Amino acid sequence: MSLINTQILPFKSQAYVNGEFKEYTNESIAGKWAVFVFYPADFTFVCPTELEDLANHYDEFKKMGVEVFSVSTDTHFTHKAWHDTSEAIGKVQYPMLADPTQQLSRNFQVLIEEEGMALRGTFVVNPDGVIKAMEVHDNGIGRDAKELLRKVKAAQYIAKNPGEVCPAKWEEGAKTLTPSLDLVGKI
Repeated sequence: MSLINTQILPFKSQAYVNGEFKEYTNESIAGKWAVFVFYPADFTFVCPTELEDLANHYDEFKKMGVEVFSVSTDTHFTHKAWHDTSEAIGKVQYPMLADPTQQLSRNFQVLIEEEGMALRGTFVVNPDGVIKAMEVHDNGIGRDAKELLRKVKAAQYIAKNPGEVCPAKWEEGAKTLTPSLDLVGKI
């Protein structure tokens, strides 16, 4: 069953963010756009490339009113150790959520039960706590923060412009479509 247009489930998680440990819940993100980026584990190979890519674009997400959360089944202590020892992860300023109980990974249906790790899952959540976009990859396939930015912009655009849709490769400022009988078979 798809999680699209479903409410995120309640959660509570410790995070490492900006040199501190902080608790986040589903209630603390209410009213804001959020992106949850699940990855298998700290101190691995593809993961630091993705988290660094997100860190390099974090200011763009913040300007759009979006909070980014990276999530793995590691603890917040492990996140701090990784942040303190990796040049790539040292750039991360967004919250790194800990999921040692695997509840978040189960809630978002990305947990690999037999490994105790998450798949590479990306979820765009609107201010009402509803999942508007999701993508899940095999753990060998890295993601692109620029494409995620584009998807968030599209989700925000259609939220502000009901009745319009964003076609393939839509970029901010480009033409959108208004579905109607007149368009059927003409695109």
